[in-house]
Amino acid sequence: MKEMNNAKASVVDMDFEQALERLEPVIMQTGLVKSEIFGQESGNEVWLKPENLQSTGAFKIRGAYNKIAKLSPEERSRGLVASSAGNHAQGVAFAAKTQGVDATIVMPKTTPLIKVEATRNYGARVVLFGDCYDDAYEEALRIMRDEDSVFVHPFNDPDVIEGQGTIGLEIMRELPETDCILVPIGGGGLISGIAIAAKSIKPSVKIIGVEPEGAQAMRLSMDKGELTGLGRVDTIAEGVAVKMPGELPFEVVKEFVDEIVTVSDYDIMEASLLLIEKHKLVAESAGALSIAGLKKLESKKTNMVCLISGGNIDVMTISSIISRGLVTRGRILQFTVDIPDKPGELLRISELLASMDANVIKLDHNQFTSLDRLMNVQLGITVETNGHEHRKDIIHGLQKKGFRVHVD
Repeated sequence: MKEMNNAKASVVDMDFEQALERLEPVIMQTGLVKSEIFGQESGNEVWLKPENLQSTGAFKIRGAYNKIAKLSPEERSRGLVASSAGNHAQGVAFAAKTQGVDATIVMPKTTPLIKVEATRNYGARVVLFGDCYDDAYEEALRIMRDEDSVFVHPFNDPDVIEGQGTIGLEIMRELPETDCILVPIGGGGLISGIAIAAKSIKPSVKIIGVEPEGAQAMRLSMDKGELTGLGRVDTIAEGVAVKMPGELPFEVVKEFVDEIVTVSDYDIMEASLLLIEKHKLVAESAGALSIAGLKKLESKKTNMVCLISGGNIDVMTISSIISRGLVTRGRILQFTVDIPDKPGELLRISELLASMDANVIKLDHNQFTSLDRLMNVQLGITVETNGHEHRKDIIHGLQKKGFRVHVD
């Protein structure tokens, strides 16, 4: 408890101005990007804060570098150890390399290869352990004890929170009219720093956290009024797949964060698709949380800033997210129909789809998928559509012609 009280006191003593000066040699001060598409969809004035453009691909470089830069020579000589689902790992590895400090990073076995390789390329020793962040965290603590290393926590550390808070400082300097800032929540360090920094400049600014439905540990903790862990996490946003928020961030969130909303994986994929398509910006799933959260708010005609927290995502995952996002947005329709096994039926359905402006992307005509092939053949079809109403029109049009439609 004494350590916790000391940590709370250090929150009050945070100097975001000095932290920003400390970080100046290694970070990009990411300017805000006005978003017409997300503004139209939400009914607000929306800006994006693209931290995915940092040299390590995420905001985490801020907290990690700030923490390591403030260590004493004796602490640096002992080496560092950290646990991370990826972005904190790269931040620590980069900061350690630039300051000549040895670093060991423990990452979950489920971490995307792009993040593992990037961390190794910065010169850190990588240990893969467990299925989620919390497993990696416990292993990192064991290494810390065995090797007497300095632990660099990804979110439960005042110096790390101070570094992340420089984002809030930059936002309020560039857009003093900001009414609301949406921030992804994992362990809570990012939103803690931004909330303290932004509200120190403009107390009325609303800070809204966004969590995946399958990893809403902070919201659960807030609802119960005490730090509460999850039995399991289940989300495509592996960067925020945290079972237990940090003690210090939880205390900060209780005081400084106005609201927490949750979004589904489908919401995240849809937001990611629009970000790529309309802004040519690539975000990892956790990085797109704040944009997905816009749909959950009732506010209108307010100035909102959405933090794109990271962009470290592999090409295969991007492909999968785009495909699923297209389905969610009503841009792709995948379905099967039963057609008589006789000549001309494939042409008939193709002409019908063409008459309804459905662009065929894929046909899977397999005579052996049905036990009743003497009478019917199952035809799998994927078409490009112009939205949810167009999808409904296509399904209805096929049904009117006697086809039984099974939507995937």
